[in-house]
Amino acid sequence: METIGEILRNQRQALGLLLRQVSAYVDIDQAILSKIERNERKPTKEMLDKLAEILTLDKDELLVQFMSDKIAYEIAGEDCANKVLKVAEKKVKYLKSHPIKN
Repeated sequence: METIGEILRNQRQALGLLLRQVSAYVDIDQAILSKIERNERKPTKEMLDKLAEILTLDKDELLVQFMSDKIAYEIAGEDCANKVLKVAEKKVKYLKSHPIKN
């Protein structure tokens, strides 16, 4: 299973794009993109949109990978991680059926 960084790096290399070309398009420092590809830093959602464009990746699928990475890294060290995911799934279903009104 690939991480978001691996997905981005593999696609960039498959397209033959240089790190500096992609970082210029996304308007971030080349070192930041390198850290994202090595999973040492998380991209923002805005970065993901631009990365999806230049790397011709599906934006929705990339967002799913991004969000799942965030959750997995946050709870992976917890003994109750699987239970947390099950409860969170129920909460998401509840929140979608009972939207918060602003």
